[in-house]
Amino acid sequence: MSGRGLILGIESSCDETAAAVVERGTRTLSSVVASQIKTHARYGGVVPELASREHLRAIVPVVRAALAEAGVALGDLDAIAVTAGPGLAGALLVGITYAKALAYAQGLPLIAVNHLEGHIHAVLLHELETEKQVPSGAKAQVDFVGATAVMAKAMTYQSCPDTNQRNLAEEAALALVVSGGHTHLYRARQERGAWSYLLMGRTVDDAAGEAFDKVAKLLGFGYPGGPWIDALARFGNPKAVPFAFAQIKVKAHLAGKVARTKAAKTAPIAELEPRFMFSFSGIKTAVLRYVELHELRGEAQARAARLFAPGVESRPPQSKEEALELCPQQVLDLVASFQCAVVGDLMKKTFAAAESLGARRILVTGGVAANRELRARFSAEAARRGVRVSFPTLALSTDNAAMIAAAAWPRFLAGEFAEDSLSADPSLALGR
Repeated sequence: MSGRGLILGIESSCDETAAAVVERGTRTLSSVVASQIKTHARYGGVVPELASREHLRAIVPVVRAALAEAGVALGDLDAIAVTAGPGLAGALLVGITYAKALAYAQGLPLIAVNHLEGHIHAVLLHELETEKQVPSGAKAQVDFVGATAVMAKAMTYQSCPDTNQRNLAEEAALALVVSGGHTHLYRARQERGAWSYLLMGRTVDDAAGEAFDKVAKLLGFGYPGGPWIDALARFGNPKAVPFAFAQIKVKAHLAGKVARTKAAKTAPIAELEPRFMFSFSGIKTAVLRYVELHELRGEAQARAARLFAPGVESRPPQSKEEALELCPQQVLDLVASFQCAVVGDLMKKTFAAAESLGARRILVTGGVAANRELRARFSAEAARRGVRVSFPTLALSTDNAAMIAAAAWPRFLAGEFAEDSLSADPSLALGR
């Protein structure tokens, strides 16, 4: 052990094999990710069995690369952290088994981390690293995402003078974790060094990222769908198709409780406020009905055949001309309207939950947090309300191991180590 607080993080919950070395939860020394996008793209989604096999191939070289990039050896580490869930069972087991073997061989403590907690700590890690890099008095110039001026303005610390001098980690915050597998709202709070989470809301069916992927597949675009929808939406009219979200309703026979659905497998939802619940299956079906009504399915199938032809390296369009070569304006308008509606629903419920908590700080994280419209609109609304909103870097938005190592640091200090019996928990819940 080095005594430097070096934690090796390992992440294998879905379709990316990742390893990273983070020092004391605040400084990333290395972060290596092996993506499986090409493997799964032809199927339009993640195939669990293929994901497990790819993790087996990648886990050893990825960990070695992370150690080499950080300039450390296994003997320099103070602990090993690994994602225990939620995720794909087979994929999780690859990372857990390898992490347990390394920890046993090196005599190091093993720390189990919830994938959702990792995403929340991706924002905190970026904030802490930014704090170290930016001179005092220059924080107003910080632009966490390098995006538009309105985003930069909304994310500066000067917008909330009463919290400027407070430690970033000590404030209670509302966290939105929004990705291909999750859409959750949490109250996140640090008390005496330990983090606690209270589930405020979640999706009752599809996650927002899943809706992006399925709509992109329906329209004949690539996988993952998020980058395609994000790129194409810039060239469409977001008001062309009037999508709307209905309020989640309670059932009389459930005595005022929300109905339990497939989403209840990863967290209880019976006691949650219906107004903080999400549902994205309806808008996905609405897009399908639009495609059928306007006879766009044949054109979408032809586009998919063209994009996925052998030897073709497709990428999202970067200009209006490229977008129109790929699809007609009607499809661009449909995509823009879909994205506008989803982002609007995420905003409405996130800010409502923050207001109910009295939270002056919002953390937005997960793969969908890389979406440009989401970042711009959340930042503008936060500036209007006088609250702070923070995002991770684009690299930390998607699955990575640096967030796992960062989330493990408070547990390391508290001596919360995994038992020898640690195994994968695909439905692992976060908080209470």
